Amino acid sequence: MRKLSSFALAVVLTAAVCLLGQTKKDDKYWPNASPESVGVDPAPIKSLDADFAADKYPDVDSLLVIRCNKDIYQRKYHRDYGKIYYKQAHERGPLNARLTGIYNYFDPQYHPYYKGTDGHTMQSVTKTVNSVLTGIAMTRDEYHATLDTPILKFFDVSKVKNLDDRKRRITIRDLLTMRSGIDWDEDLPYNNPHNGSSAMEATDDWVQFVIDRPMAYDPGTHFAYTSGGAELVGYVFQKATGKDIIEYANEHLFRPLGFEQQYWKRTPLGLADTEGGLYLRPEDLAKIGRLYMQNGVWNGQRIVSSEWVKQSIAPSTDARGGMKYGFEWWLVPHGPAPERLAWAALGFGGQRLLVVPEDDLMVVLTGWDLLGNATNAREMLARIMPAVHAHSCSE
Repeated sequence: MRKLSSFALAVVLTAAVCLLGQTKKDDKYWPNASPESVGVDPAPIKSLDADFAADKYPDVDSLLVIRCNKDIYQRKYHRDYGKIYYKQAHERGPLNARLTGIYNYFDPQYHPYYKGTDGHTMQSVTKTVNSVLTGIAMTRDEYHATLDTPILKFFDVSKVKNLDDRKRRITIRDLLTMRSGIDWDEDLPYNNPHNGSSAMEATDDWVQFVIDRPMAYDPGTHFAYTSGGAELVGYVFQKATGKDIIEYANEHLFRPLGFEQQYWKRTPLGLADTEGGLYLRPEDLAKIGRLYMQNGVWNGQRIVSSEWVKQSIAPSTDARGGMKYGFEWWLVPHGPAPERLAWAALGFGGQRLLVVPEDDLMVVLTGWDLLGNATNAREMLARIMPAVHAHSCSE
């Protein structure tokens, strides 16, 4: 009986482990195809690949190009981040305020890959996923607020510092479009202690840190990239739905899209890190772009409303670097026509999802350049788009 019980237990445990995988490892969602078969000249991409391999763009570790729903070019680049950032990993600083743990950005156990898995830190790409989840909850009528709901509805205002009429008027829409008006400087390097995001992450209560900041502008009038605002989006999500956003993502986004591996960091107080805490495989990140190219439908199932998709990728405001901004999506001009806008999810260190819907093209880049200049979205499009020729993608 004891042997039988052990065997039975082993079977149960094996089954449980199998259930944790949301798709089989040998199930490749993106079938392979040659670039030429979908109207792409491989030469410009090979040139970019060679530059990545030679480290001409610092610390890029993967490239994935998808056209017509097919994987036409994929490369991995080995980087010994433990060696590259050994010195910084052992020195306290803005990107290593706690010296140990997952918020030491130089610790190779956690960055950029999570504990030796294929899950790569997405950093601010998390913000875009944040927006998708807000749209899903609204589509499902589980988000009990509108875009124009003032966010202070979800706070005890008696505990909010620097309270004024401008702060009372900040809405959910203002957070999603980075126009909250909160006094915040994130144009400084992230290894500068005065960078708003780095200062926030050095505290325990991120939400309180952000909501207590003074106001600099009237809400809705001025774009300022604010990771703290994205953290408030996650906080408001929990208050407006009554649900944890990570659990919600697993049920209503990651499982339906068949994500294989993901991890999502939490803040010191246990709230989801919705400004930069998500880890994904590049192949799974591309599914977010595909979902939006399909107007919110995946395998015949409505995930998010087409109206939310349309609003999210419509330019709400001019942003930095000549780009525009939607609902936590960057919109990147490319080509001779200024109205041609690629959709982009961009993250610190070199995380890039670039979607060119007119050409049914997606490019995913990951990297971990913390101290230099990571790949520029506009430059990457300028390098790749000359390879892309007119082509009719068959269903």
